[in-house]
Amino acid sequence: MPFIPHTEDDTREMLEAIGAASLEDLFDEIPAALKIDGLDNMPDALSEMQMARLMRERAAMDGAPLCFIGAGAYEHHIPTVVWDIATRGEFYSAYTPYQAEASQGTLQTIYEYQTMMTELTGLDVSNASLYDGASALAEAALMAVRSNRAVKSKQVLLAPGVNPVYRKVAMAISGRQGLTFDYLPMNPQTGNVVFDSLDDDSSPVAVVIQQPSFLGTLEDVDRLTDWAQARGAHVIAIVNPTSLALLSAPGRWGAGGVDIACGEGQPLGIPLSSGGPYFGFMTCKQKHVRQMPGRIVGRTTDLDGNSGFALTLQAREQHIRRSKATSNICTNQGLMVTAATIYMSLLGYDGLTRVARQSHRNVARLAAGLCGITGVERAFDGPHFHEVGLRLDRPVGPVLDALAEKNILGGYDLSAEHPDLGNVVLVCATETKTDDDITVYVDALREVFASSAV
Repeated sequence: MPFIPHTEDDTREMLEAIGAASLEDLFDEIPAALKIDGLDNMPDALSEMQMARLMRERAAMDGAPLCFIGAGAYEHHIPTVVWDIATRGEFYSAYTPYQAEASQGTLQTIYEYQTMMTELTGLDVSNASLYDGASALAEAALMAVRSNRAVKSKQVLLAPGVNPVYRKVAMAISGRQGLTFDYLPMNPQTGNVVFDSLDDDSSPVAVVIQQPSFLGTLEDVDRLTDWAQARGAHVIAIVNPTSLALLSAPGRWGAGGVDIACGEGQPLGIPLSSGGPYFGFMTCKQKHVRQMPGRIVGRTTDLDGNSGFALTLQAREQHIRRSKATSNICTNQGLMVTAATIYMSLLGYDGLTRVARQSHRNVARLAAGLCGITGVERAFDGPHFHEVGLRLDRPVGPVLDALAEKNILGGYDLSAEHPDLGNVVLVCATETKTDDDITVYVDALREVFASSAV
C-alpha cells in the first residue's frame, strides 16, 4: 500500500489544531529516563529508491527453485488480480470491525467467504477464520469437548495421517486443559488406519481424520467416521480445500457427516512466504454453532427491505472472562480471508476443479517418472491426491541436499516423524508444474543417484 508522508507544513498545522508545540509534547507522559536517543547497530535511514533496491536484492537471494515440497503448504498459481484487490487500502489496512454493522463491505466479504467454505465442506456454518490450520485443530478439539458433553473422556484419537505439527500445536494449546492426543494404529503398506486393530471399547471425545493425509494417502473416511460416531465421538475432519473440488466433502462422510471440519486455507490464493501468514478455517453442523469460536456473519433485510449484513454470533474473548471464553486465541485473519474470497470467486467451482485435476495428473506423472529410477518406489499402496510418498534405497536428507544444489526443492523427508517407514520422501506437484519441470526433476534425481556422493 503506498505511503504518503506528511510535509512539515502538514505536521505544523495538525499540531496547531490540537494545541501542541511539538511532536515531543504528544509523549510528555513518558518519563525522560525511559527515552533513548537512538538504537545501537542501526544503519542510516534509506531513501525510497535505496530501500526498494535493497529489498529486491534480498528477495533475489531466495532464488527461484523448482519446488516439489508440499506437507501442508502448497504452491498454486494465484491470479494477479487477487492481490491487486486485496492490497487496496480499504482491505489492506482494515481490522476486525468493532462497530460491525457500519462496515457492510467487510461483513459482505466475510459472508461470501463463509458461504463458499460451507459449500466446499458440506457443512452448515463457517466462522470468519482462525490463526492457522494447526491452531484450528486445537480449537476444534476444545469445541468437541464443549459440545460433546455426553462423553466425559478428554481423549482425542488421531488417524495416522494427521499432520504431526498439528498434533504438537494442539497439545501445546489444549494439553493444559487435560486433552490427550493419541494416534490410531497405522498399516505401513497403506499409510492408513488398521481397522482390525481398533479398540472397540474406547470412548474418545473426538476422532480426527485428515484427508488427504499428511503421508499423501486417502483414508477410508466413511468407515472411520461411522466407527467413531458409533462410539459417541465427534468427528473432526482436517481437509485441504483444493482437494474438495474432487473428493467427498466431510459433511457427507459416513452416514451422518463429520461434526467439525477445519484446515489450512493457504492453498486458496495465499503465496508461499517463509511460513506465513496463513489462515485456518472451520465449519460445523448447525447444532454445534454456539460452541464455535470466532465470528459468524448473517444476511438480513432492514426495515425498508434492503439487503444487509450483520454479526449473527460473536463468541469473542474480549467480552467474557478468560476461563469462560469460547476461545482465547480466536483471530480473524481478515486480509488472508479477503484474498481467499477473491480467489474462490475468480476460479469458481469449475476452475477449482481444473486446478485439482491438473495437480493430480502432474503428481501421477512425477511419481511414474521417479519410480522409473532404480532405487525409488512407491511407499504406499492406494490412491492419492497431489502428494505421493516415495521410498528411496538411501537416506533422504543427502539426496534432497544434492537436489537443492541443482536448484530443486525435491520434497519433504518423512523419516523424522515416521522413522519406522524408512527412507520415505513426500513429493508434491500442483498445477504450476509443467511436463518440462517434471522432466528436469526426474533427470536431476537420476544424476544424483548415479553419483557416488549420496
